Amino acid sequence: MKNKQRKSSNKSALRRFNDWIHLWLGLISGIIVFIVSITGCIYVFQQDIKDAMEPWRFVEAQNTAFVPPSQLLDTAQLHMPGATATGLTYSNAEGAAAVGFSSMIDGKRSFTAVFMNPYTGEFLYKQQTIGEGTFDFFRFIIDGHRALWMPYEIGRPVVGVGTLIFVVLLITGLVMWWPKNTRKSSLRKSFKIKWNGSFKRVNYDLHNVLGFYSLLLALVLAITGLVYSFEWVGDGIYYLASGGEERPGHSHPHSNLDNMNMAVSDSIPLIDQAWYKTLEVQPTAAGWYMSPTLADDDDVYEVLAYLNDGSWYNQNVYYYDRYTLEPYRWPGDRFSEAGLADKLMMLNYDMHIGVALGLPGKILAFFISLICASLPITGFLVWWNKKKKSKKSDKPAASGNQNAKGKISRPKVVKSNAAIA
Repeated sequence: MKNKQRKSSNKSALRRFNDWIHLWLGLISGIIVFIVSITGCIYVFQQDIKDAMEPWRFVEAQNTAFVPPSQLLDTAQLHMPGATATGLTYSNAEGAAAVGFSSMIDGKRSFTAVFMNPYTGEFLYKQQTIGEGTFDFFRFIIDGHRALWMPYEIGRPVVGVGTLIFVVLLITGLVMWWPKNTRKSSLRKSFKIKWNGSFKRVNYDLHNVLGFYSLLLALVLAITGLVYSFEWVGDGIYYLASGGEERPGHSHPHSNLDNMNMAVSDSIPLIDQAWYKTLEVQPTAAGWYMSPTLADDDDVYEVLAYLNDGSWYNQNVYYYDRYTLEPYRWPGDRFSEAGLADKLMMLNYDMHIGVALGLPGKILAFFISLICASLPITGFLVWWNKKKKSKKSDKPAASGNQNAKGKISRPKVVKSNAAIA
């Protein structure tokens, strides 16, 4: 007990406060950090797993042009009568095209994708991932990641606060990890796991050493996640990266209503013409996405061209007037021309799931997320082992002196007059 008190007194008040904060914030947020991290770990390879298990996502490449959007929409509509298409996707040469239908049924959200051959327009498969009576494994995983399987209006703030606490834990953990001296033996303990040590020692090293090595990338995953939880985080990053500018809200150009009576007269549907105009300037994109349904009179046709296969940040967005197909340019519609702050915002999702660096990035994100999931467990065991050790040291020692034979001789009790009184 005295040794424990002596060790504690050697620490500054600031260091003791840092250790206290790390302990109790870790105990409070441990379950949240574990769920968010382990679900993120699983979700990293969700696209690869889907591609391997869902053959309708692929077609045989052909040396012909893709069919126009209107043909895909007509085919998809046959399998979703009365529903409104919300998105249309063309993938690479071997990828199927898909039309998405999102709607609210009895107050519950429903989402269905209709897959088709982009070369022929032939129907391939209809897949419902959200809706009554459906279960999609990766939808289950992402619901846990974003909201702990609670209603989103409740779960998302809880996840946000838990992630914010995790950032504090990473910083306070670095302070605790920092070697007290620069002796070689001390440094070795800070950078190396002693695999042949006791369970307590290995567990301590897994928490201490792996926590240090994963620190920077764990911060990236946490902060990019906080952008979706708290608007002020994204605003702050944009402010710092831009040198003091405010982050602009989501916006896009609008069709000129004066052109309503000047609509292009052609037998080719306007959405197809917008598609062909985009192909003229972006023929080698890895994928395209467009919003096929225009709800308002001043909506524009919007076509996104993704330049990298498997990621989304490097994109060019093309806008066209819905009446005249006049092309519009808009701030932030080209990743290559964007400033640092805008690029960081475009990169946020890809950095969060690791795809910004391709397969190596996903592997890295997988292992960092796995380490983050382990930290609450190893940290709890470190605390629990110290607690048990502290209880043992607090037990009173046996009174009396031990003789040469190992027996304890009890001291004689001498009662003084004061004791009797």
